Amino acid sequence: MNPVLMASIILGLVGLFLVSASKRLRLLRIGKPTDESRVDRVGERLAAVWDLAFAQRKLKYYWLAGVAHQLIFAGFLVLLLRTLVLWGRGFYPPFNLFVLAPDSTLGAAYAFVKDVFALLVLAGVSVFVYYRAIKREKRMTLSGEGLLILGIIATMMLSSADAGLCATMQTIVAPLAPGHEPVFTLAEPGGSLVSVLLSGLDSSLLSVLAHAGFWTHSTLVLVFANILPYSKHFHIITAIPNVFLADFTPRGRLRPLAESTEALMAQVEKATEGEDLSAARVGYARIEHFTWKDILDFYTCTECGRCSDNCPAFTTGKLLSPKQLTLDLRNHLYARQTELTGDASGARSNGADASAESAEGAGNEAKGAPPKELVPNVIHPDVLWACTTCRACEEQCPVSISYVDKIVQMRRNLVVIKGEFPQELAKPFEGMEVNGNPWNLSRMDRAAWAEGLEIPTFAEKPATKVLFWVGCAASYDDRAKKIARSTAKLLKAAGVDFAILAEEESCTGDPARRAGNEYLFSMLAEANAATLNGYKEQGGITQIITTCPHCFNTLKNEYPNFGAKFEVIHHSEYLLGLLSEKKLVPKNAVRGKVVYHDSCYLGRYNDVYEPPREILKRIDGLTLVEAEHSNRNKGLCCGAGGAQMWMEEQNKQRVNVKRTLQLIDTGATTLATACPFCMTMVRDGIKSESREEELQNLDVVEVLARACGVDEHGGGSANDDQPQAAVA
Repeated sequence: MNPVLMASIILGLVGLFLVSASKRLRLLRIGKPTDESRVDRVGERLAAVWDLAFAQRKLKYYWLAGVAHQLIFAGFLVLLLRTLVLWGRGFYPPFNLFVLAPDSTLGAAYAFVKDVFALLVLAGVSVFVYYRAIKREKRMTLSGEGLLILGIIATMMLSSADAGLCATMQTIVAPLAPGHEPVFTLAEPGGSLVSVLLSGLDSSLLSVLAHAGFWTHSTLVLVFANILPYSKHFHIITAIPNVFLADFTPRGRLRPLAESTEALMAQVEKATEGEDLSAARVGYARIEHFTWKDILDFYTCTECGRCSDNCPAFTTGKLLSPKQLTLDLRNHLYARQTELTGDASGARSNGADASAESAEGAGNEAKGAPPKELVPNVIHPDVLWACTTCRACEEQCPVSISYVDKIVQMRRNLVVIKGEFPQELAKPFEGMEVNGNPWNLSRMDRAAWAEGLEIPTFAEKPATKVLFWVGCAASYDDRAKKIARSTAKLLKAAGVDFAILAEEESCTGDPARRAGNEYLFSMLAEANAATLNGYKEQGGITQIITTCPHCFNTLKNEYPNFGAKFEVIHHSEYLLGLLSEKKLVPKNAVRGKVVYHDSCYLGRYNDVYEPPREILKRIDGLTLVEAEHSNRNKGLCCGAGGAQMWMEEQNKQRVNVKRTLQLIDTGATTLATACPFCMTMVRDGIKSESREEELQNLDVVEVLARACGVDEHGGGSANDDQPQAAVA
């Protein structure tokens, strides 16, 4: 061997890698600090690293690709020791890590495992070559770079069989004993197979092959490492820290811009003192407004496209692609590296790969110096306004990249600083500000839904422990009012002592916050928090029951930032508890086939998947079916979240229709929901298909109310003008 050459290769390529890594680190450091610790709850973070980075649970959502990736990952870990051995042999040919000596039990075991995993890695590589070159997966970023990396990996695996060459003739490690013919053995399947196949070759050629295999493997590992910082495979380095440093605050919580409305106004005034509004650090207007963790997200994107493949906007033809959004922001970041860090050498951008997918996004860098303002120069406004904030992208991402917070932050800058937002949102914003609801209906009519039910208000009974937070939809929407009435009747039937706020209740502000109007949300949150805490101080309100998952999420996960900390329970969870305690007993069989649609803000945001299903399972006569491949955490959004309830979709293919068709395909005669927004969208989907006569849309609580004999006269038909008394 050649110790000088080996030392030169290691020192040179490791040094080159450190230079590249330092550039990426300097670029990372331009990001703003996060407002929460990323090194707390170490046990939970390590568990997440094991689950997502090592066990790679989310990769299994796409079974074959997931298994192939796991094989490659495991193979790299196993063969890392082999690489260390080969580097050592560059200095001392007989070198072995003392625990891996060929004549030791551990060494023999490792030789077997090494060969098996080399073959498994080749199998995994073949899967991805198939997806990239033969059955080209549209969700993936398909480029020559991907095939190059796969080629490097395959070459490394093949070159690791140099042990077989060494066992065939006089080569690097030791001469073969005279008269011994190479044979295949399971103890070292890869190496011995190579020995048998090449045993007839001339010894000098075998020596050349052995040396080639040795130097190829020893060098390619370091060449591969140097490619990583300039390719999508950078995630090999950044994925584990990205998972470990993920946001461990509740998934339904968005970071506040300020501690109070007053502080926010002061921040806005200070930020807008100059003429350049895009320089204002309120929300995200420029790439340097993102946090260091956001930039780490950009580095970690694997370009697998699972996010876009499950995005309701992208799959219905909208301009938004979560993957392309990330790539456009990353490419823009790289394009401005010299300006941002003073790194004169710049950085390679993946812009060529991204441009091939221009239909997925709207990243159009201007010629010459890259623009500083992201919207509309890098990100088209329609990309941001197409998002339903459903979190399907984040649920599918195998490396814990967040998308919703970045989109909302860019919306915040547009709304709060520039006053730019879809015109359809003007009336909901005004309604929430003036009358406390996005429909701008009179606050005095907020409790009209409860007429005849004799439900007390907190003004009348301030010490009541249980608050029924009705929400805007169930207070004002004629169809959703029946959800509120059914819930109230069941609570009364179970003997629950509860009250409502009536006109003291205002919108929680969820639509405003998701639409980027942080100022309006802050006003509503502070007012509601003051009301809730006021009654708490009088000995009331320890539990809050909601019918709307959006209210549920906001009260539970976001109001604690405004000093309102309560036990918040969705009505499906609360009523299931009453069923378990036998305070509610279904006495009527309700026959029919029912499919349940998962609300994003109930399921993906808060892991409430089973209570609505369990309620339906406890009702005699019902057959519960599932939307195959589109339920629970993979369920398609109804299309109403992220303030989309009040906006027009960007093209004719509607999210709610696609979702409704998935539910109809189950053969169910009743489409059950647990969210008034979902109910509206599914009901409209049924009407768009002219299926009102044969299909119903009921909230889970309405089905339970029928089973318990307190139903609202069967008012759950998809066609409100033709109520039906039965589920089927």
